[in-house]
Amino acid sequence: MHLTVSLNIASTTGQAGALTFSDLAGFAQRAEAAGLDMIVLDDAPPGRAGSGNPFEATTLLAALATVTSRIGLVATASMVAHQPYNLARRFASLDIISHGRAGWNATMAQAPSEAANFSRPDGFSSDEFRRRSEEYIGIVQGLWNGWEADALLFDKDSGRFHDPGKMHQLDHKGEFFAVRGPLNVARSPQDTPVLVLSGLAAGDLDIAARTADVILLDERQAARRKARHDEFRRRVSASGREPNAVRILADISLAANGVAGLADRMEEEFRANNCDGFNIRLSAHISALDDFTNRVLPELRRRGVIRQSYGGTTLRSHLGLSGGGDR
Repeated sequence: MHLTVSLNIASTTGQAGALTFSDLAGFAQRAEAAGLDMIVLDDAPPGRAGSGNPFEATTLLAALATVTSRIGLVATASMVAHQPYNLARRFASLDIISHGRAGWNATMAQAPSEAANFSRPDGFSSDEFRRRSEEYIGIVQGLWNGWEADALLFDKDSGRFHDPGKMHQLDHKGEFFAVRGPLNVARSPQDTPVLVLSGLAAGDLDIAARTADVILLDERQAARRKARHDEFRRRVSASGREPNAVRILADISLAANGVAGLADRMEEEFRANNCDGFNIRLSAHISALDDFTNRVLPELRRRGVIRQSYGGTTLRSHLGLSGGGDR
């Protein structure tokens, strides 16, 4: 069973002031000590009442990478607010900084207030947004694969910086973007940072099946989770990938479910093959995390459904995904 925490850094209910970096560093370190696979850092455009987000997520990821050493760090980054080349470069660099622990959470849910901040006051239609998102993800993953693992030589004696035969220019020209490539950042320690897709509607499942490493399913009744899990596995296989190439994590809220009985529910759903694990949605309160790590995790370990400690050093190794780094 894989376990992650989705951290809403804008949630300030019951909190005296804005979160500081020290607060968030302490949270990440406690989550790492508990052996969780990864933290997903939320980032959202301002709503009508304004946003309480104290940090931009990718900047925060870079800082948290310096105060942790094992836990995976996944930042939410919008496909509206960034050009694909810029975003691919940033996450490749974050993967180097974190020694192979970085991931990108790309939400497929369009935020109307966001496009207005990036020269699209009318936003995108749902169909246009979906086509644009798939093209965007394809560019980012293509750029990440632009350098083969041994392409960079740094050979001063011969004056060879790289092997041209192992550098692949993207030369993408599509409906929404034109990107030549390659990246001017070295290949990621994980080959490619982990791609997490969230906010999926029914029409997004084929895109996720073709591209994602991890999907986050909205919280739904157990019976519906099973049906969606099985349908998604079928789509992954139909896309030409191994059916288990993608980790399916079901959202679960500690606040909605309470601590008592949570271990029972998680074990039951996991053993019924409803999902590969859970994404626990928490506000950034140490007490909320402690409730989970001190009361639910020991029970799950006693039942033998989660690992005892980290087996590797990269996020892909934690999740058992293919790709670079240790596994």
